[in-house]
Amino acid sequence: MNDQNQIAQSKSHLKLLYVAAALFLVIGASSWGFLVHRTINQIAIYNLPEPLQSYFHKEMQYLVYNAPRPDIRRNKDKTEDTKHFIDLEMYGPNAANNMPLDWASAVKKYSEDTLKKYGWAPYNIMVQLDKLTQAFKDKNKDSILFYAADLGHYLADVHVPLHTTVNYDGQLTGQKGLHHMWETFVPELKLDQYQLYNAHKATYLKNPAEALWADIRKAASLVPEMLAIEKEVSIQFTPDTKYKNQMRYGKEVKAYTKEFADAYAKGLGVTVNQQLIASANLLTDFWYTAWVNAGKPELSTRDISPTLNAELNSFKNNQLIKDGYLISKKEKPED
Repeated sequence: MNDQNQIAQSKSHLKLLYVAAALFLVIGASSWGFLVHRTINQIAIYNLPEPLQSYFHKEMQYLVYNAPRPDIRRNKDKTEDTKHFIDLEMYGPNAANNMPLDWASAVKKYSEDTLKKYGWAPYNIMVQLDKLTQAFKDKNKDSILFYAADLGHYLADVHVPLHTTVNYDGQLTGQKGLHHMWETFVPELKLDQYQLYNAHKATYLKNPAEALWADIRKAASLVPEMLAIEKEVSIQFTPDTKYKNQMRYGKEVKAYTKEFADAYAKGLGVTVNQQLIASANLLTDFWYTAWVNAGKPELSTRDISPTLNAELNSFKNNQLIKDGYLISKKEKPED
């Protein structure tokens, strides 16, 4: 299915997407948990300037509930998977600092087949940015929302350390299952304790690829620490208290226990929280940059939600969850 068909269907199938997402959660996911993807897309809106903030806030249900959509596409689109990660080790020593910023140069250096085998997340993100910019130029609301939601997903993924390494699940270091624990299990346990507010304001990016790669390098630098902390915490547990058996894909598999996840989260400190916020901040900047590069087209901000100001105050006081404004914590989309 091409982009235009997906765009045409996505607006009218919000609740069907929610059902599909719920089913996908049951059978497993491979990036930030849906809770976190949705949270990132929502808080990115609060750091936008007007009129972009009101424009996106008016469509926040769509932007939030469609945040997991690229993961759902993986079930049907065989080309989707490698858009979500980049195995930096496969591109040579110090690849995070040496890889070209643009797709054409990367293809010339590595070949398209290599990039689409070992992950081309940064280049796909730039493609999505270009598509969003064009959608703003065309003033095509459905396309704007479609690419804005997808861009949020892909940007969030490259802030997950294990999306930058061939050891994507700790499988090479005897830590299989670490991917799900770091990006899904831990934040789902601890989101209520996270600091979701930060004072970032949308910044125009003269070179968005450079900003993107700076965040990728940061994520990659966290890999050794997250692996080491898992081993340190493991000393406190026996195999029976560290792991449990549960059903996935119709099979009984070994997974980390809640007790171990709690201890691991304590060892990580604020790292996961910081990466969540970094994702939202860069998304804010990318959305804003696309709009500016499109010539700052006029956006309809009629029917502004009466709750926007209350939400902004709640956001600044880090009370979104307590006040019931964090959409990702709600069970289903509103009508």
